[in-house]
Amino acid sequence: MKKPIDSEDFAAQAKGAFDDSVERLDAAALSRLNQGRHAALAKLASGNSKARWMRWVPAGGVAAIALLTVLVMRAPEIENMPVEVASDFEILLDGESLEMFENLEFYSWMDDVDLDAGGNVG
Repeated sequence: MKKPIDSEDFAAQAKGAFDDSVERLDAAALSRLNQGRHAALAKLASGNSKARWMRWVPAGGVAAIALLTVLVMRAPEIENMPVEVASDFEILLDGESLEMFENLEFYSWMDDVDLDAGGNVG
Protein backbone atom coordinates (compact mmCIF):
# COMPACT_ATOMS: atom_id res chain seq x y z
CA MET A 1 0.00 0.00 0.00
CA LYS A 2 1.30 3.43 -1.00
CA LYS A 3 1.58 6.13 1.58
CA PRO A 4 0.12 9.54 0.69
CA ILE A 5 2.57 12.16 -0.60
CA ASP A 6 2.69 15.37 1.38
CA SER A 7 3.01 18.75 -0.34
CA GLU A 8 6.76 19.10 0.32
CA ASP A 9 7.53 15.73 -1.26
CA PHE A 10 5.28 16.53 -4.21
CA ALA A 11 6.99 19.91 -4.74
CA ALA A 12 10.43 18.28 -4.61
CA GLN A 13 9.39 15.63 -7.16
CA ALA A 14 7.87 18.26 -9.48
CA LYS A 15 11.03 20.42 -9.28
CA GLY A 16 13.19 17.41 -10.04
CA ALA A 17 11.08 16.50 -13.09
CA PHE A 18 11.18 20.11 -14.34
CA ASP A 19 14.96 20.36 -13.89
CA ASP A 20 15.45 17.08 -15.79
CA SER A 21 13.32 18.30 -18.69
CA VAL A 22 15.24 21.59 -18.87
CA GLU A 23 18.58 19.77 -18.94
CA ARG A 24 17.39 17.66 -21.88
CA LEU A 25 16.53 20.68 -24.09
CA ASP A 26 18.68 21.08 -27.18
CA ALA A 27 20.50 24.30 -28.12
CA ALA A 28 17.89 25.35 -30.72
CA ALA A 29 15.03 25.19 -28.20
CA LEU A 30 17.08 27.10 -25.60
CA SER A 31 17.84 29.77 -28.21
CA ARG A 32 14.16 30.14 -29.15
CA LEU A 33 13.21 30.42 -25.48
CA ASN A 34 15.89 33.05 -24.90
CA GLN A 35 14.77 35.07 -27.95
CA GLY A 36 11.15 34.92 -26.80
CA ARG A 37 12.15 36.12 -23.34
CA HIS A 38 14.07 39.06 -24.81
CA ALA A 39 11.17 39.96 -27.12
CA ALA A 40 8.72 39.94 -24.20
CA LEU A 41 11.02 42.12 -22.10
CA ALA A 42 11.48 44.56 -25.00
CA LYS A 43 7.73 44.84 -25.51
CA LEU A 44 7.24 45.42 -21.80
CA ALA A 45 9.97 48.09 -21.77
CA SER A 46 8.48 49.87 -24.80
CA GLY A 47 5.42 50.64 -22.66
CA ASN A 48 2.38 49.80 -24.69
CA SER A 49 -0.01 52.73 -24.13
CA LYS A 50 -3.08 50.47 -24.19
CA ALA A 51 -1.61 48.29 -21.46
CA ARG A 52 -0.88 51.39 -19.35
CA TRP A 53 -4.44 52.63 -19.85
CA MET A 54 -5.89 49.24 -18.99
CA ARG A 55 -4.15 49.30 -15.60
CA TRP A 56 -6.31 52.27 -14.57
CA VAL A 57 -9.67 50.76 -15.61
CA PRO A 58 -10.39 49.05 -12.26
CA ALA A 59 -9.48 52.18 -10.31
CA GLY A 60 -11.65 54.29 -12.60
CA GLY A 61 -14.57 51.92 -12.10
CA VAL A 62 -14.24 52.09 -8.33
CA ALA A 63 -14.06 55.90 -8.47
CA ALA A 64 -17.17 56.07 -10.69
CA ILE A 65 -19.13 53.83 -8.32
CA ALA A 66 -18.04 55.91 -5.33
CA LEU A 67 -19.09 59.13 -7.09
CA LEU A 68 -22.45 57.66 -8.06
CA THR A 69 -23.02 56.49 -4.48
CA VAL A 70 -22.28 59.96 -3.11
CA LEU A 71 -24.60 61.58 -5.65
CA VAL A 72 -27.43 59.19 -4.84
CA MET A 73 -26.99 59.59 -1.09
CA ARG A 74 -26.98 63.40 -1.31
CA ALA A 75 -29.76 63.72 -3.91
CA PRO A 76 -32.71 65.91 -2.87
CA GLU A 77 -35.84 64.05 -1.98
CA ILE A 78 -38.74 64.05 -4.43
CA GLU A 79 -41.14 65.45 -1.84
CA ASN A 80 -39.20 68.74 -1.88
CA MET A 81 -40.33 69.50 -5.45
CA PRO A 82 -42.25 72.76 -5.81
CA VAL A 83 -46.02 72.44 -5.95
CA GLU A 84 -46.32 75.13 -8.63
CA VAL A 85 -44.88 72.81 -11.25
CA ALA A 86 -47.67 70.29 -10.71
CA SER A 87 -50.34 72.99 -10.83
CA ASP A 88 -48.96 74.32 -14.14
CA PHE A 89 -49.33 70.87 -15.64
CA GLU A 90 -52.87 70.63 -14.35
CA ILE A 91 -53.73 73.93 -16.07
CA LEU A 92 -52.28 72.73 -19.36
CA LEU A 93 -54.07 69.39 -19.18
CA ASP A 94 -57.41 70.98 -18.29
CA GLY A 95 -59.92 71.14 -21.17
CA GLU A 96 -60.71 74.82 -20.54
CA SER A 97 -57.09 75.82 -21.11
CA LEU A 98 -57.59 75.73 -24.89
CA GLU A 99 -58.83 79.34 -24.68
CA MET A 100 -55.46 80.27 -23.24
CA PHE A 101 -53.74 79.01 -26.40
CA GLU A 102 -55.91 81.32 -28.52
CA ASN A 103 -54.47 84.30 -26.65
CA LEU A 104 -50.91 83.00 -26.44
CA GLU A 105 -49.51 86.07 -28.18
CA PHE A 106 -51.15 88.32 -25.58
CA TYR A 107 -49.66 86.30 -22.71
CA SER A 108 -46.24 86.40 -24.34
CA TRP A 109 -46.52 90.19 -24.64
CA MET A 110 -47.51 90.38 -20.95
CA ASP A 111 -44.32 88.54 -20.00
CA ASP A 112 -42.21 90.95 -22.02
CA VAL A 113 -43.81 94.12 -20.65
CA ASP A 114 -42.35 95.49 -17.45
CA LEU A 115 -45.11 96.57 -15.08
CA ASP A 116 -44.13 99.24 -12.55
CA ALA A 117 -45.27 99.17 -8.90
CA GLY A 118 -48.54 101.03 -9.62
CA GLY A 119 -49.71 98.43 -12.12
CA ASN A 120 -49.27 100.76 -15.12
CA VAL A 121 -47.57 99.79 -18.32
CA GLY A 122 -44.65 102.00 -19.10
